[in-house]
Amino acid sequence: MRTRLMQVTLIGLLLIPGVGEAAAEVMRWQVDGVTREAIVYAPASPPAEGAPLVLSFHGFGDNMQNFQYTNIHVAWPEAIVVYFQGLERRRGLLGWQVEPGGNGDRDLKLVDVALRSLRETYRIDDDRIYATGYSNGGMFTYLLWAKRPDVFAAYAPVAARLRGSVRPEQPRPVLHVAGTRDRVVRFADQQAAIAVALEVNGVDATTSCGAGCTLYGAGTAAPVMTWIHAGAHVYPRGTSQRIVSFFRGQSRTR
Repeated sequence: MRTRLMQVTLIGLLLIPGVGEAAAEVMRWQVDGVTREAIVYAPASPPAEGAPLVLSFHGFGDNMQNFQYTNIHVAWPEAIVVYFQGLERRRGLLGWQVEPGGNGDRDLKLVDVALRSLRETYRIDDDRIYATGYSNGGMFTYLLWAKRPDVFAAYAPVAARLRGSVRPEQPRPVLHVAGTRDRVVRFADQQAAIAVALEVNGVDATTSCGAGCTLYGAGTAAPVMTWIHAGAHVYPRGTSQRIVSFFRGQSRTR
């Protein structure tokens, strides 16, 4: 899919205090006449073969400034990590499309534009591009699996569900994090999303990967990992480390 407009602006270096005094770039793009932006962390010396790339999407009502403190870039300093900013979805709160065609596909277009720009700006390993998101951002992550399966090596939705119009068809590695006491995105709905992932990936044999963690299809090209915790609608401590550990083991060439 091509978008009408593609333009990127680098807004120098933004000092982000509290995260090891790390410096991050704010990148801005024009997508169909609308300015979109993200905070980008990149290693000073990327690997010769290119760095892994992680696209990260905040929850409804949140923003990129807050969501960067999930610290995926700290858990994976060798990777390029992009914390995107959503647009107004309702009641003035920021969020993401969750179904094909929603909001004019503005967020799918954003990903297309950003990926082209990021490839021009950084040395990226195209076989190790990943998507993750929390809540509304996790639902968009599922949409990316359905609509951009050839782009990403793996997906990691947190506290998210599949909308009825979203049906992935190509097997891809997935990590789903869910809380049994989630009342915002019901645990039953998240279980239904996991069931779809198992069906699409064709895996059922299970292996324990720790407390609350189950791996389906160990050793296959498209495993499904679940981490079920006893909490509510939260991004639990240690989630970013689990996501990075899972992503490290997945590649499109595997």
